Amino acid sequence: MSPRKRDPKARTELIDIAARLLAEEGPTSLSTRRVAGEAGTSTMAVYTHFGSMSGLVREIAHEGFARLEQCFAGVAATGDPVADIALYGRAYRHTAITNSHMYAVMFGGASLAGFELSESDRQYGRYTMAGVVECARRCVEADRFLPVEPLLAAHHMWLAVHGLVTLELGSYLVDPCDADTCFETQLVALMVGKGDTLDAATTSVRTSADRFESEVVNAPRERKGA
Repeated sequence: MSPRKRDPKARTELIDIAARLLAEEGPTSLSTRRVAGEAGTSTMAVYTHFGSMSGLVREIAHEGFARLEQCFAGVAATGDPVADIALYGRAYRHTAITNSHMYAVMFGGASLAGFELSESDRQYGRYTMAGVVECARRCVEADRFLPVEPLLAAHHMWLAVHGLVTLELGSYLVDPCDADTCFETQLVALMVGKGDTLDAATTSVRTSADRFESEVVNAPRERKGA
């Protein structure tokens, strides 16, 4: 008898369900029976796709970073690298909001539902930084940023946007300092802090907003290796 083919749609559904249960109901909600029941399938499906519940939890984080990378892939390199790096920030925020059930798992504690993530699992998503680092390098070469190690500059961007998104998802940002207001002004402040002029940074951030729908929200998604 030939082995049963794995349905990639079923795999993604199981990951989404498990991530949602963790985010909405906490670790005690995560069990093979519960996940399979929510998906309308048998518990064997979990083991077929992931080998174990630990494997499923690990794949939640991996899938979340894959979706972030897909979103980043839509950002085009243009003659305005500051607009490009601002657009990476918008892509990060968009991915977090549209996949909020995975976001907590991707950046959660060392233990998820009693299943430990290894150090390599916790560092797994760093590959998504490659495009941001390259963009930061272009910002320095264009004299828009002060001379700084691009990897460090990219991390500064990550730290700032990640912090805002975390507060936004927790509903901590309210009028008059709502998430949209804070985000737009934060992007400008980040660019100025790296050495750009206020006028140039404001223009570039506005340009990134104009590009957001076409390059991030409505860009075709095709996972590498799919």
